[in-house]
Amino acid sequence: MTRTLSTPPAMASGCLSDAPQPVLPAGDGLLLRPWERADTAAFLSVYQDEETRRWHTHRPSTEAQVAEWFAAYRQDWEREKGCHFAVARDDGAVLGRMALRGLDFDDGVANAAYWVLPAARGAGVATRALAALSAWALDDIGFHRLELDHSTRNAASCRVATKAGYRLEGTKRNAAVHDDGRHDMHLHARVRGDR
Repeated sequence: MTRTLSTPPAMASGCLSDAPQPVLPAGDGLLLRPWERADTAAFLSVYQDEETRRWHTHRPSTEAQVAEWFAAYRQDWEREKGCHFAVARDDGAVLGRMALRGLDFDDGVANAAYWVLPAARGAGVATRALAALSAWALDDIGFHRLELDHSTRNAASCRVATKAGYRLEGTKRNAAVHDDGRHDMHLHARVRGDR
């Protein structure tokens, strides 16, 4: 089915895929970069962490599955379906993940997602990385609105979102299934021009 818009798309096709995925500085020796094969062990390890497993139900369990995920991440970039970044120190060590998913070029909207390795928690890594990703997406790429949601029971994720400039807009009741059952989800958003 062909859909005709009464308004022009907010963002032009090709605004991502016409160039290689960038490396984004996030301050204090952090950067966001494409995932590499050498990151496999760090990526897999975070999904063995009980706290990460509590909030993330989609998780790889083998190195082969991680390789499939990394290949899908590259395809997402090429097809303008998503942007997946490793959060790393400038020496290459992986500290976390940042992503934009559900890219909607018609309305200029995307959804942010993230996690950090246990050793990087509490040091502002997620906040700095989310702020860098958001500034790039809103100011450089041209998105108008970035959303993220998290379980209302995940206070740490709520703090990251708020510190990175994402306003709490409400609660989506029974919106997600976690290993322990259904969770209400906080909806946060950052809109171009928010400071």
